[in-house]
Amino acid sequence: MTSQSTRETAATTAPPAPGGPSTRTKLGVLAAVTAVLAAVAVGYGLAADGKGRSAGRADGAVPLELTTDGARLLVVGDRYLNTVAAAEPDGPRQVGTLECVRSYAAGGTGVCAHPDTQWSYRMVVLDRELKETKSIPIPGLPSRARVSASGRMVNWTTFVGGDSYSGGGFSTRTGVYDTRTGQVLSTLEEFAVTRDGRPYQSPDVNYWGVTFTADDNRFYATLSTAGKRYLVEGDLAARTVRTVKENVECPSLSPDGTRLAFKEAVDADPAKGWRLSVLDLATMAVTATAETRSVDDQAAWLDDRTLAYTVRDGAGNPEVWSVPADGSGQGQLLVVGAESPAALR
Repeated sequence: MTSQSTRETAATTAPPAPGGPSTRTKLGVLAAVTAVLAAVAVGYGLAADGKGRSAGRADGAVPLELTTDGARLLVVGDRYLNTVAAAEPDGPRQVGTLECVRSYAAGGTGVCAHPDTQWSYRMVVLDRELKETKSIPIPGLPSRARVSASGRMVNWTTFVGGDSYSGGGFSTRTGVYDTRTGQVLSTLEEFAVTRDGRPYQSPDVNYWGVTFTADDNRFYATLSTAGKRYLVEGDLAARTVRTVKENVECPSLSPDGTRLAFKEAVDADPAKGWRLSVLDLATMAVTATAETRSVDDQAAWLDDRTLAYTVRDGAGNPEVWSVPADGSGQGQLLVVGAESPAALR
């Protein structure tokens, strides 16, 4: 996630696999991380000073709720939680006081990747009234955040080395929090992997983009290893994952549980961009959406027919767009100056 994401930090300590990145490559990645972190620090400093915010942002803040009637959308606008009317997304916004770089909500539970300083972040879990119920320090720079449909399972992904999913020198950490039991799983990397029907182990395994099924135990995610990206189906209780299909990244399960929205690399080199597509889980058929721009995001389902996602305009500002999931129609701009959309069902 580069074009839409905030990036992630802290270098991996695992030794490179044979044939892995050279010292020169790793130094280049380190330099890129340093540059990204410096940019984030500057951006955070501006926000903390009140510069770069919309005029009256703090004074105009009002209490928000994670309503579940589908009437509003949750977004991050100008680094703060906002809600907009689903029927009038370009209309007036309710603006909260919680600063986030990523957010999501479902089933009356919210999650916010909150910056404590320019160098440290935590995942803040929120109840229906946006009151904090749990705070989890996280390593690196936040990239993805999701809540299961029931509101029970919260998950996140951070970059802890490198700054982009399109490069070969990145490393991620994907964690899960169970709001019912209070259990925090800091990484999926200890799960047993079955690749193409056989047990598989490698020090270069990375995960991102988790989406839970209705039972809050099975999940889908992206697994990266040996230069390939796989859709995996996981079992949280059993601590296992198995590969399902190649070239499926950042899956997002539809409300009816039959399809996965995902980003599909248009070439073997992900740096060339991704096409927002939909996978039918019964037939494994893939349908490309009408959105032809590169979408580097974990799309959200507004309903069983419509996807919402973030792209950047020509000046690099985030915008929330929507497009039909069946390949028809065309993309439509929903919310300017915003990202991390979630339908408050």
